[in-house]
Amino acid sequence: MSLNAGVIAVQGDVSEHADAIRRAGTAHGESVAVTEIRQSGIVPDCDLLCMPGGESTAISRLLQSEGIAPEIQAHVEAGKPVLATCAGLIVAATDADDERVDNLGLLDVTVERNAFGRQKDSFEAPLDVTGLDEPYPAVFIRAPLISDVGSATVLAEWDGRPVAVQDGPVVGTSFHPELTPDSRIHGLAFFADE
Repeated sequence: MSLNAGVIAVQGDVSEHADAIRRAGTAHGESVAVTEIRQSGIVPDCDLLCMPGGESTAISRLLQSEGIAPEIQAHVEAGKPVLATCAGLIVAATDADDERVDNLGLLDVTVERNAFGRQKDSFEAPLDVTGLDEPYPAVFIRAPLISDVGSATVLAEWDGRPVAVQDGPVVGTSFHPELTPDSRIHGLAFFADE
């Protein structure tokens, strides 16, 4: 039987996340069918969800206007996993410190948009991530800073600052795990309990 994965496809690296989910599924002996989500009615059929990066104000506005936001919240309330990366992390947070972002409240964290700098400040860094045996090659592009962690668990830090967290079935990263051939973050988010 195949798992149904949904990638919120209003913005961001949708195909890269879909490929990473498939690779992570294969590594964990799971067959995964991936659907791109641009409208309501699809999330309820998904076993797992990915919220890619992009522009957080646009993403939050589209999730609300298309009726996808409450479906994502119900998905998490049902205990189903979500991976939220970069701008996806901002939207998933309890507080984005930006009134233009309609947060979903899936991760008990406060974030600051673009806190690691602009596009020209992008960088790669080897991260020690809880649950992974070897350092993870993280790619940071206009990355948000997790400035305050409430009940979420910190999975990784860079320069003393949290860059990966978990709150129940939701994993959030400041970095872009889809931009590396290493699919272990997707595996950690979706298949770690196996």
